Amino acid sequence: MGNTFYFQWEVSLMEWLQTVLGASGAALMSVISAFGEDLLMIAILGFVFWSLDKKAGKYVGMSLVMNVAWNPLIKNAVLRRRPYFDNPGIKCLKPVESGADIYDIAKQGFSFPSGHASNSASAYGALARFFRKKWLTALCVALTALVGISRFCVGVHYPTDVICGWLLGTVIVFLIPWLDKVIEKRIIFYGILLLSAIPGIFYCKTTDYFTGLGMLLGFLPALSFEEKYVKFENTRKPISMILRVVGGIAIYFALSFLLKFPFSEAFLESDSATCFAVRVVRYAIIIFIEIGVYPLLFKTKVLR
Repeated sequence: MGNTFYFQWEVSLMEWLQTVLGASGAALMSVISAFGEDLLMIAILGFVFWSLDKKAGKYVGMSLVMNVAWNPLIKNAVLRRRPYFDNPGIKCLKPVESGADIYDIAKQGFSFPSGHASNSASAYGALARFFRKKWLTALCVALTALVGISRFCVGVHYPTDVICGWLLGTVIVFLIPWLDKVIEKRIIFYGILLLSAIPGIFYCKTTDYFTGLGMLLGFLPALSFEEKYVKFENTRKPISMILRVVGGIAIYFALSFLLKFPFSEAFLESDSATCFAVRVVRYAIIIFIEIGVYPLLFKTKVLR
């Protein structure tokens, strides 16, 4: 299943890097790769949104959520197989879905463009563009570069996947605020963003798309809910900042467990339309509560 295409220099480079890096270097690349994973991105978004600067959090969140919605649309259209599928000299050192078969495309997803590269470019790029501080920009550029490089070092992406992932994330960083500016009515702006992600229902067969769609469906109404009913304030108190982030992460894991509890493991691992629909609903609920409902607690004395 899928399409195989690559430049020979990509395979040669990846094989050479894996040989040079060895076990310790591969372990380091795996750690660096984590800086582009969805969970860490959500934690960073939570810190910025809940504690640091709500306006910045909305910008970073919108960039990240649109990336996780749009990236799989491209992946499921191009259908590029991961490098280790067709090149025995390349080892898969960090599967996308660690508990699944590394050759299960429905779980591991397709290769082009790199989700980690576009995640980091969209989230870190939005941070750098919003705050416009030289030290932060340098850090965000370095993290984005390292995350992308780590992806072909661990064998799950070709270098061209990473380059195009960086490009996608960068385009999103500039496109989203431009659309927000030219489309005056918020409901129309949100409607266009949602409609742009809906076509994947008809052809996407991988879990990353349905995760992204669920996050988008939860994020957009959560912003409106917070603006109308919650209106929380950011804090500069270190203890309150830590508690907000820790509380948000705890709620994320609790909801993830509770929303899976009614279903069997076999069902959750299946590729049925019902399973995908449940996945969309699960992530929509989690993100809506995290962004829209959880901040209601910030009005208490402990989290103020």
